[in-house]
Amino acid sequence: MSLLEHLQELRDRLVKASIGLAIGTGIGALFAGTIFKYLLQPYGREVQILDPTGSVTNYFRVALMMGGIIAIPLITYQLLMFILPGLTNRERRIVLTALPAITLLFLVGVLFAWFMLIPPALDFLANFHSDIFTTQWTADGYLGFITSLLFWMGVAFETPLIFFVLAFLGFVNSALLRKNWRIAIVGASIVAAVITPTVDPVNMFLVMAPLLVLYLLSIVLARVGTRLGSHTN
Repeated sequence: MSLLEHLQELRDRLVKASIGLAIGTGIGALFAGTIFKYLLQPYGREVQILDPTGSVTNYFRVALMMGGIIAIPLITYQLLMFILPGLTNRERRIVLTALPAITLLFLVGVLFAWFMLIPPALDFLANFHSDIFTTQWTADGYLGFITSLLFWMGVAFETPLIFFVLAFLGFVNSALLRKNWRIAIVGASIVAAVITPTVDPVNMFLVMAPLLVLYLLSIVLARVGTRLGSHTN
């Protein structure tokens, strides 16, 4: 395709993904209040609002997070179809077959972040030099931290199966992933810094460690995917 055709395809897929996100956000808005209260449980108290629109903004931030979770199968499919042009009907069926498992891994990542990462992270932040600081978090700061960690850890948990699909289709292999392990470490540190925009090494490690484990799992699954793909062909 020409550059213009590529841009048109990108626009079409972004529109479809955006429609799915908008529908998911609308559904999420119906339950955002209940979810908001549930997300506050680790903190154990109400959060502060410092501006007139803060309550509305944070309410819809929760709705947007739920919209992203609901629409993640469609978003992932549109992304893969743009990155992997020219797939045969059989290869498209393989991608579609993998979508439920990819979505399940996303939910596993969200649960992992909620039960394994967030409690120690909040405990560390809330009790850091408690003799000096009083913990009174704002809704913006608290929800920004929580929703970012939940969503992006969910995305991270998708990567091993995505690499498996790419290896099965012949686009990557385990040798390539092993060769670029240094880049993976740097990338994991950058992603951890973005997900947890704090300067403390504790939260950085809590996020970076599972990212590196997921990369190792991606190498293993890529090897399996390459073998299965060669046998199938």
